[in-house]
This record gives sequence, structure tokens and C-alpha cells, in this order.
Amino acid sequence: MSSDREPSDWRARKKAATRQAIQDQASRLFLEKGFDATTVEEIAAAAGVSHMTFFRYFRTKEDVAASDDYDPMIGELVAARPAGEPVVEKIRQAFLSGLAQVYATDRDALLSRYQLILETPSLRARLWENQNDTQQHIVAALAGADGQGEGGLGLEVVVAACLSTAATAMRVWAENEDSTELPELLDQAFAALREGFGDTVV
Repeated sequence: MSSDREPSDWRARKKAATRQAIQDQASRLFLEKGFDATTVEEIAAAAGVSHMTFFRYFRTKEDVAASDDYDPMIGELVAARPAGEPVVEKIRQAFLSGLAQVYATDRDALLSRYQLILETPSLRARLWENQNDTQQHIVAALAGADGQGEGGLGLEVVVAACLSTAATAMRVWAENEDSTELPELLDQAFAALREGFGDTVV
């Protein structure tokens, strides 16, 4: 027996597959030609879609290079952490859990994407916007989980510090890809953060 949900599920899967195909082809072209030399039309043609279809999924070429689906996942993982657990530990565990879900299969793609971002000025600027979006997801998850309403400046500051910690680990990993793996670097970076904060929020 069919249901109304089946066509909806099929459309959702098709949209997700199209979005992924566009990002995969964009990543390939960026590596082959460089970000600035690659056009939206080339990406669309490689993915087998029109350039208008490209813009239904991504607003700009920067979007296809820098956007991901990790923010909602990190927010959900933070919200699922035990009540009363220190904020920094909640965020550390959420990052490590989220990374564990994608690292085994997406490590090389993640590395290439972050290296591209670091070497492209327009993408480095976009990285700041993405980090702000991630911060808002995490603050909302923490405020909701702990019954703190909007969370306040103190929570914003702690979350921002955690994101800077994670970003530093990512940068060191991307610049030294044959050295320590990212999960271990994240652990080391958060350990350094815990030393700086002391026992108040960790």
C-alpha cells in the first residue's frame, strides 16, 4: 500500500542527492582549477544541472564551497548532553561525537575543503559567518536544555571560545595533515581551553 509520505521522501532524497552532486563536482573542480578560476556554469554542467538549478541550492559559489549540514547536528548533540554537565564539556563531546559520524568516510573531503577555505580570502571571510551561525545553534541548544532562556552574554562568550578552540584545531590539522589526526587535536585543544577556564565552566 502506498502512502502520501513515499513521494515526499523520494523528493527529499532526490534533492539531497542533487545538492551533494553539486558540492562533489564543485570540490573536484576547485581542486583541479582553483576556486577563482571555476565558474558556476562549469559546476552546474559537471553536476548535470542547469545554472538556475545551482542557485536553487546555493546562493553563491562561496556557499557551495563553505556550507555544510553540521550545524543542526551539533546543536542536537549539544542539547542531548546530560543536564548539569559543564558547558565546555558538552560542546567538546558534541564536536567529537559529530566528527566521529563523518570522519571515517569524509576525512579527505573535509581536509580538502578546509584547506581550500584557508587559502581563499573570500572563503575565509565566509568561514567567520559560518562560525557565527554555529554559535547561534549551540547557544540556542544550551539555553533550551538548561532553561536559561536566551542564554545571556556569558554563555555567548563561552561558546565563542569553544568554537575558536575547534577552529584552531582545524587550522593546525589542515596545515599539518600528515601529523596528528583531527579528533586528537580537538581533544588537545579543549584540554588547553579547560586549563584556561579552570573549574568554573568545564
